[in-house]
Amino acid sequence: MRALNNEDFLALWETGQRLHPIDQGLLAIQSSLPDAASEAVADWPLGRRNQALAQLRVLYFGPQLQGWTTCGQCEEKLEFEIDCHALILRQEEAAREPVKIRGQVFRLPTSRDLASIVNEIDAEEAPLRLLQQCQILPIETTAFNRLTTPLSREDIEAVSEQMALADPLAEIALGFECPNCHSTSQEILDLPSFLWSEIEARAKRLLFEVHALASAYGWAEAQILAMTDIRRATYLQMVGA
Repeated sequence: MRALNNEDFLALWETGQRLHPIDQGLLAIQSSLPDAASEAVADWPLGRRNQALAQLRVLYFGPQLQGWTTCGQCEEKLEFEIDCHALILRQEEAAREPVKIRGQVFRLPTSRDLASIVNEIDAEEAPLRLLQQCQILPIETTAFNRLTTPLSREDIEAVSEQMALADPLAEIALGFECPNCHSTSQEILDLPSFLWSEIEARAKRLLFEVHALASAYGWAEAQILAMTDIRRATYLQMVGA
């Protein structure tokens, strides 16, 4: 992976502003892996995608990912911290093998599969549609007889559990116990959205710094962005003084 300079970072943010969060995550990966075609990254298993995003997080912002949510019962603020190196290692130890149940075989879900069900509002229909996308069919099988043997709710749960074992970083679950009301809960960390929010915050901070220094000294944007962070911060301190 290559580190982005400030101009590249702003270009990444500007290009991804109007994209769906799924596509923003893929764009971030492609920006630091220029040899990875967009089609190929979209077809990576979700765990591999999230592993790459964790690597980008280390590269851009460091390994310690910090955030917060609120308790669903009393709205207490709940903080969390994740070591991205641990996430990366968890995925490296995965088997990444197809899942088999009741004679049917399923590959691991990808970003393209998620995009295909992103507008599905039926919470029960979405998992089934995802499995339909991931089913590996014999060559002679047509699209009209996918999942010819109906899967029960138990089957769907079993496939999901096996997928989680085969691709452990596909879904990053965070467990919480509220110190105020002592209720427990679990939330899923949306790594593409979380990383993009950090990318956006850094981009806006860079634009603010450009505005402040250009207003004070008349320098061009390219000149300001080419400065080291230390030099730019020092000039901002002098402007503030």
